[in-house]
Amino acid sequence: MRKYLLPFFFYLILVQGYSQELNFTVIINSDRARTQESGIFEDMKVNFEQFLNGRSWTGDQFQPAERIKGNMLITISDMPQVGFYNATVQVQTVRPVFGTNYESLVMNFIDRNWSFEFILSQPLEFNRFSFLNNISSLLAYYAYISLGFDYDSFALRGGDQFFEIANTIVNNAQQTQRPGWGSNPSDRRNRYWLINDIYTSSVFAPIREAVYLYHRKGLDVIISNPQEAYTNIVEAIRLVVQANEAQPNSIFTIAFIDAKGDEISKILRNAPKEIRTEAVELLLKVDPNNARRYNDLLKG
Repeated sequence: MRKYLLPFFFYLILVQGYSQELNFTVIINSDRARTQESGIFEDMKVNFEQFLNGRSWTGDQFQPAERIKGNMLITISDMPQVGFYNATVQVQTVRPVFGTNYESLVMNFIDRNWSFEFILSQPLEFNRFSFLNNISSLLAYYAYISLGFDYDSFALRGGDQFFEIANTIVNNAQQTQRPGWGSNPSDRRNRYWLINDIYTSSVFAPIREAVYLYHRKGLDVIISNPQEAYTNIVEAIRLVVQANEAQPNSIFTIAFIDAKGDEISKILRNAPKEIRTEAVELLLKVDPNNARRYNDLLKG
Protein backbone atom coordinates (compact mmCIF):
# COMPACT_ATOMS: atom_id res chain seq x y z
CA MET A 1 0.00 0.00 0.00
CA ARG A 2 1.18 3.53 -0.77
CA LYS A 3 1.07 4.72 2.81
CA TYR A 4 3.28 1.95 4.08
CA LEU A 5 5.80 1.70 1.27
CA LEU A 6 6.58 5.36 0.78
CA PRO A 7 8.82 7.25 3.20
CA PHE A 8 7.30 10.09 5.11
CA PHE A 9 9.06 12.83 3.15
CA PHE A 10 6.96 11.88 0.13
CA TYR A 11 3.94 13.37 1.90
CA LEU A 12 5.66 16.72 2.10
CA ILE A 13 6.15 17.29 -1.62
CA LEU A 14 3.70 17.77 -4.44
CA VAL A 15 3.73 15.04 -7.03
CA GLN A 16 2.81 15.36 -10.65
CA GLY A 17 -0.70 14.23 -11.42
CA TYR A 18 -3.82 14.32 -9.34
CA SER A 19 -6.49 11.86 -8.32
CA GLN A 20 -9.59 11.69 -6.22
CA GLU A 21 -8.77 10.93 -2.58
CA LEU A 22 -12.21 10.27 -1.11
CA ASN A 23 -14.66 7.43 -1.54
CA PHE A 24 -17.72 8.59 0.41
CA THR A 25 -21.21 7.20 0.45
CA VAL A 26 -23.85 9.82 1.20
CA ILE A 27 -27.10 8.64 2.76
CA ILE A 28 -30.07 11.01 2.99
CA ASN A 29 -32.74 10.26 5.59
CA SER A 30 -35.68 12.41 4.53
CA ASP A 31 -38.47 10.77 6.56
CA ARG A 32 -39.21 14.01 8.40
CA ALA A 33 -39.24 16.21 5.31
CA ARG A 34 -42.79 17.09 4.35
CA THR A 35 -42.53 17.19 0.58
CA GLN A 36 -43.90 15.29 -2.40
CA GLU A 37 -40.72 15.89 -4.39
CA SER A 38 -38.83 12.83 -3.18
CA GLY A 39 -36.59 12.96 -6.23
CA ILE A 40 -34.84 15.98 -4.84
CA PHE A 41 -33.15 13.86 -2.19
CA GLU A 42 -31.72 11.49 -4.78
CA ASP A 43 -30.42 14.52 -6.65
CA MET A 44 -29.00 15.81 -3.38
CA LYS A 45 -27.21 12.51 -2.76
CA VAL A 46 -25.72 12.41 -6.25
CA ASN A 47 -24.56 16.04 -6.08
CA PHE A 48 -23.02 15.67 -2.64
CA GLU A 49 -21.18 12.46 -3.55
CA GLN A 50 -19.88 14.01 -6.74
CA PHE A 51 -18.65 17.03 -4.81
CA LEU A 52 -16.79 14.86 -2.29
CA ASN A 53 -15.52 12.09 -4.56
CA GLY A 54 -15.15 13.77 -7.92
CA ARG A 55 -12.41 16.29 -7.18
CA SER A 56 -8.82 16.38 -6.02
CA TRP A 57 -8.35 17.71 -2.50
CA THR A 58 -4.59 17.22 -2.21
CA GLY A 59 -1.48 17.21 -4.36
CA ASP A 60 -0.82 13.54 -3.64
CA GLN A 61 -1.55 10.58 -5.87
CA PHE A 62 -4.00 7.94 -4.69
CA GLN A 63 -4.65 4.62 -6.34
CA PRO A 64 -8.36 3.72 -6.48
CA ALA A 65 -7.97 1.15 -3.70
CA GLU A 66 -6.23 3.72 -1.48
CA ARG A 67 -9.05 6.25 -1.45
CA ILE A 68 -10.32 7.14 2.00
CA LYS A 69 -13.60 5.38 2.68
CA GLY A 70 -16.32 7.25 4.51
CA ASN A 71 -20.02 7.56 5.15
CA MET A 72 -21.99 10.76 5.50
CA LEU A 73 -25.46 10.26 6.95
CA ILE A 74 -27.62 13.35 6.54
CA THR A 75 -30.88 13.33 8.47
CA ILE A 76 -33.32 16.03 7.43
CA SER A 77 -34.89 17.20 10.68
CA ASP A 78 -37.06 19.98 9.28
CA MET A 79 -38.04 21.69 6.05
CA PRO A 80 -39.29 25.14 7.10
CA GLN A 81 -40.03 26.14 3.51
CA VAL A 82 -39.49 24.90 -0.01
CA GLY A 83 -35.81 24.55 -0.74
CA PHE A 84 -34.67 25.16 2.85
CA TYR A 85 -33.52 22.32 5.10
CA ASN A 86 -32.35 21.78 8.65
CA ALA A 87 -30.33 18.63 9.22
CA THR A 88 -27.88 16.67 11.32
CA VAL A 89 -24.80 15.14 9.72
CA GLN A 90 -22.86 12.10 10.90
CA VAL A 91 -19.43 11.65 9.34
CA GLN A 92 -17.46 8.41 9.63
CA THR A 93 -14.18 7.40 8.01
CA VAL A 94 -12.11 4.23 8.17
CA ARG A 95 -8.54 3.27 7.31
CA PRO A 96 -6.99 -0.15 6.71
CA VAL A 97 -4.79 -1.86 9.28
CA PHE A 98 -1.47 -3.11 7.92
CA GLY A 99 -1.25 -6.84 7.32
CA THR A 100 -4.97 -7.46 7.89
CA ASN A 101 -8.33 -7.17 6.17
CA TYR A 102 -9.57 -5.05 9.06
CA GLU A 103 -10.67 -1.43 8.65
CA SER A 104 -10.48 0.79 11.72
CA LEU A 105 -12.95 3.57 12.39
CA VAL A 106 -10.86 6.75 12.52
CA MET A 107 -13.52 9.44 12.70
CA ASN A 108 -17.06 9.37 14.04
CA PHE A 109 -18.58 12.81 14.48
CA ILE A 110 -22.17 14.04 14.63
CA ASP A 111 -22.88 17.61 13.54
CA ARG A 112 -26.30 18.52 14.94
CA ASN A 113 -26.82 21.97 13.48
CA TRP A 114 -26.73 22.39 9.71
CA SER A 115 -29.10 24.57 7.67
CA PHE A 116 -28.85 24.87 3.89
CA GLU A 117 -30.70 25.70 0.68
CA PHE A 118 -30.87 23.23 -2.18
CA ILE A 119 -32.62 23.18 -5.55
CA LEU A 120 -32.67 20.47 -8.21
CA SER A 121 -29.54 20.25 -10.38
CA GLN A 122 -27.85 22.88 -8.28
CA PRO A 123 -24.14 23.21 -9.17
CA LEU A 124 -21.90 23.18 -6.12
CA GLU A 125 -18.95 25.54 -6.28
CA PHE A 126 -16.24 25.88 -3.67
CA ASN A 127 -13.50 28.39 -2.99
CA ARG A 128 -11.30 27.73 0.01
CA PHE A 129 -10.63 31.45 0.39
CA SER A 130 -14.24 32.66 0.53
CA PHE A 131 -17.72 31.53 1.59
CA LEU A 132 -19.97 30.71 -1.38
CA ASN A 133 -22.76 28.63 0.17
CA ASN A 134 -23.47 26.53 3.23
CA ILE A 135 -23.44 23.22 1.35
CA SER A 136 -20.03 23.37 -0.26
CA SER A 137 -18.50 24.88 2.86
CA LEU A 138 -19.74 22.07 5.08
CA LEU A 139 -18.87 19.29 2.63
CA ALA A 140 -15.39 20.71 2.03
CA TYR A 141 -14.87 21.20 5.76
CA TYR A 142 -15.51 17.52 6.45
CA ALA A 143 -13.46 16.48 3.41
CA TYR A 144 -10.45 18.26 4.86
CA ILE A 145 -11.18 17.05 8.40
CA SER A 146 -11.32 13.49 7.06
CA LEU A 147 -8.05 13.92 5.19
CA GLY A 148 -6.43 15.42 8.27
CA PHE A 149 -7.38 12.50 10.49
CA ASP A 150 -6.27 9.98 7.89
CA TYR A 151 -2.86 11.60 7.42
CA ASP A 152 -2.47 12.03 11.18
CA SER A 153 -2.95 8.28 11.56
CA PHE A 154 0.07 7.61 9.33
CA ALA A 155 2.45 10.39 10.39
CA LEU A 156 2.72 12.52 13.53
CA ARG A 157 0.77 15.73 12.79
CA GLY A 158 0.66 14.66 9.16
CA GLY A 159 -2.76 16.27 8.73
CA ASP A 160 -1.73 19.84 9.57
CA GLN A 161 -2.06 21.14 6.01
CA PHE A 162 -5.65 19.90 5.79
CA PHE A 163 -6.69 21.06 9.24
CA GLU A 164 -5.35 24.50 8.34
CA ILE A 165 -7.70 24.65 5.35
CA ALA A 166 -10.62 23.43 7.47
CA ASN A 167 -9.84 26.24 9.91
CA THR A 168 -9.90 28.75 7.04
CA ILE A 169 -13.30 27.45 5.94
CA VAL A 170 -14.63 28.06 9.46
CA ASN A 171 -13.21 31.58 9.55
CA ASN A 172 -14.82 32.40 6.19
CA ALA A 173 -18.19 30.98 7.25
CA GLN A 174 -18.38 32.80 10.57
CA GLN A 175 -19.39 36.05 8.89
CA THR A 176 -22.62 34.42 7.73
CA GLN A 177 -23.90 33.84 11.28
CA ARG A 178 -25.06 30.39 10.18
CA PRO A 179 -25.42 27.81 12.98
CA GLY A 180 -22.46 25.56 13.67
CA TRP A 181 -19.69 27.88 12.54
CA GLY A 182 -19.54 30.16 15.59
CA SER A 183 -17.58 30.18 18.82
CA ASN A 184 -20.62 30.26 21.09
CA PRO A 185 -19.35 28.71 24.36
CA SER A 186 -22.79 27.22 25.05
CA ASP A 187 -22.49 25.11 21.88
CA ARG A 188 -19.05 23.50 22.06
CA ARG A 189 -19.94 20.53 19.87
CA ASN A 190 -19.88 22.23 16.50
CA ARG A 191 -17.56 22.80 13.54
CA TYR A 192 -15.79 25.76 15.13
CA TRP A 193 -14.89 23.95 18.32
CA LEU A 194 -13.91 20.74 16.56
CA ILE A 195 -11.24 22.43 14.44
CA ASN A 196 -10.27 24.68 17.34
CA ASP A 197 -9.51 21.64 19.48
CA ILE A 198 -7.78 19.75 16.68
CA TYR A 199 -5.69 22.51 15.15
CA THR A 200 -5.70 25.77 17.09
CA SER A 201 -5.53 24.79 20.75
CA SER A 202 -2.27 23.38 22.11
CA VAL A 203 -4.21 21.74 24.96
CA PHE A 204 -5.27 18.90 22.68
CA ALA A 205 -1.94 18.26 20.98
CA PRO A 206 -1.66 15.01 22.98
CA ILE A 207 -4.75 13.65 21.19
CA ARG A 208 -3.16 14.39 17.81
CA GLU A 209 -0.18 12.33 18.99
CA ALA A 210 -2.54 9.65 20.28
CA VAL A 211 -4.16 9.29 16.85
CA TYR A 212 -0.75 8.56 15.32
CA LEU A 213 0.48 6.33 18.13
CA TYR A 214 -2.74 4.31 18.28
CA HIS A 215 -2.88 3.58 14.56
CA ARG A 216 0.68 3.56 13.20
CA LYS A 217 2.50 2.25 16.28
CA GLY A 218 -0.42 0.27 17.67
CA LEU A 219 -2.84 -1.28 15.21
CA ASP A 220 -0.37 -1.47 12.33
CA VAL A 221 2.11 -3.59 14.31
CA ILE A 222 -0.37 -5.72 16.22
CA ILE A 223 0.33 -8.75 13.99
CA SER A 224 4.12 -8.45 13.96
CA ASN A 225 4.65 -7.23 17.53
CA PRO A 226 1.53 -7.45 19.70
CA GLN A 227 3.31 -6.50 22.94
CA GLU A 228 4.59 -3.26 21.40
CA ALA A 229 1.16 -2.61 19.92
CA TYR A 230 -0.63 -3.04 23.25
CA THR A 231 1.89 -0.80 25.00
CA ASN A 232 1.46 1.97 22.44
CA ILE A 233 -2.33 1.71 22.48
CA VAL A 234 -2.31 2.19 26.25
CA GLU A 235 0.06 5.13 25.87
CA ALA A 236 -2.33 6.65 23.32
CA ILE A 237 -5.17 6.35 25.84
CA ARG A 238 -2.95 8.00 28.45
CA LEU A 239 -2.40 10.96 26.12
CA VAL A 240 -6.16 11.37 25.67
CA VAL A 241 -6.62 11.31 29.44
CA GLN A 242 -3.92 13.97 29.76
CA ALA A 243 -5.80 16.29 27.41
CA ASN A 244 -9.11 15.54 29.09
CA GLU A 245 -7.71 16.44 32.51
CA ALA A 246 -6.60 19.81 31.12
CA GLN A 247 -10.02 20.50 29.58
CA PRO A 248 -12.70 17.91 30.38
CA ASN A 249 -15.30 16.68 27.91
CA SER A 250 -14.02 18.50 24.86
CA ILE A 251 -15.48 17.63 21.47
CA PHE A 252 -12.11 16.26 20.31
CA THR A 253 -11.91 13.91 23.28
CA ILE A 254 -15.48 12.77 22.72
CA ALA A 255 -14.84 12.23 19.00
CA PHE A 256 -11.80 10.06 19.76
CA ILE A 257 -13.67 7.91 22.28
CA ASP A 258 -16.73 7.64 20.02
CA ALA A 259 -14.51 6.25 17.27
CA LYS A 260 -12.25 4.07 19.40
CA GLY A 261 -13.97 3.03 22.63
CA ASP A 262 -15.61 -0.14 21.35
CA GLU A 263 -12.59 -1.09 19.26
CA ILE A 264 -10.21 -0.73 22.22
CA SER A 265 -12.38 -2.97 24.37
CA LYS A 266 -12.18 -5.70 21.70
CA ILE A 267 -8.52 -5.38 20.71
CA LEU A 268 -7.21 -5.49 24.27
CA ARG A 269 -9.07 -8.67 25.18
CA ASN A 270 -6.00 -10.69 24.21
CA ALA A 271 -3.54 -8.37 25.95
CA PRO A 272 -1.71 -9.37 29.17
CA LYS A 273 -3.65 -8.72 32.35
CA GLU A 274 -1.41 -5.85 33.47
CA ILE A 275 -2.02 -4.08 30.13
CA ARG A 276 -5.77 -4.58 30.42
CA THR A 277 -5.82 -3.36 34.02
CA GLU A 278 -3.89 -0.20 33.16
CA ALA A 279 -6.07 0.47 30.13
CA VAL A 280 -9.29 0.13 32.11
CA GLU A 281 -8.06 2.54 34.80
CA LEU A 282 -7.35 5.13 32.13
CA LEU A 283 -10.54 4.55 30.13
CA LEU A 284 -12.72 4.96 33.21
CA LYS A 285 -11.21 8.42 33.71
CA VAL A 286 -12.15 9.62 30.26
CA ASP A 287 -15.27 7.55 29.50
CA PRO A 288 -16.96 6.52 32.77
CA ASN A 289 -20.36 6.15 31.11
CA ASN A 290 -19.14 2.96 29.46
CA ALA A 291 -17.67 1.44 32.59
CA ARG A 292 -19.38 -1.91 32.04
CA ARG A 293 -17.82 -2.30 28.60
CA TYR A 294 -14.33 -1.60 29.90
CA ASN A 295 -14.66 -3.59 33.11
CA ASP A 296 -15.42 -6.64 31.01
CA LEU A 297 -11.77 -6.50 29.95
CA LEU A 298 -10.78 -7.53 33.44
CA LYS A 299 -12.72 -10.79 33.31
CA GLY A 300 -10.87 -13.97 32.65
